[in-house]
Amino acid sequence: MCDGGSAVVGSGHGSDDAATPHRRVIVADDDVLIREGLVHLLTRSGFDVVGQAGDASQLRDLARELAPDLVIVDNRMPPTRTAEGLETAQEIRRQFPSAGILVLSGSVEIDQALELLSGGNRVGYLLKSQITEAGELGDVLEQISRGGCVIDRLLVRELVTVHHSEDPLTQLSSDERDLLALVAQGRSDVRIALILGITEEEAGQQVHRVFTKLRLPEPSSEHHRVLAVLAFLEAR
Repeated sequence: MCDGGSAVVGSGHGSDDAATPHRRVIVADDDVLIREGLVHLLTRSGFDVVGQAGDASQLRDLARELAPDLVIVDNRMPPTRTAEGLETAQEIRRQFPSAGILVLSGSVEIDQALELLSGGNRVGYLLKSQITEAGELGDVLEQISRGGCVIDRLLVRELVTVHHSEDPLTQLSSDERDLLALVAQGRSDVRIALILGITEEEAGQQVHRVFTKLRLPEPSSEHHRVLAVLAFLEAR
């Protein structure tokens, strides 16, 4: 879920080339095939899968016992298959604030994504169908470990679509809407500059111009910038 992949990575405050020590992972999904597939991808990417859980209760127990660096969890877990996975992930975050959380979903659910992202940095919300390669998953988890915010490209694409003539996004050019989508996906000014082939200063200026047009306050951190844009898009 890096540049050119099937989903999207938001940059944290550290360098993209910096090595990260956060590699101990718990995988939670009641579908054994999906869980084993994730374990296989993680192992190939050099992560240490220290535990697997098939329901929310097992995940809680493993988290307390192992204090993992990263948790990958299905948003819908037994027994009711509603939001147990997301709720358990939030519990783990409260108990272990430094743990990275990646919630996987079978469908686009913006309210859940915003709820998760509002809980702090080192979080991600992705569609299962978009995770197809070991390198993509590894890149996502490395970014989350460094304090990044990750949100699926398809979710952002749905939010950025203009639906009616009075939509605030009609004030933006096509290029500016593309830029806003990159911000919503969690891209830093450095990453935006690389994608668009411009300087970091130019990227910052363009982001500022878009925020001004939409009358959005510019938050002090990239994480809160993502939240501001997603909240704006959802409110439309």
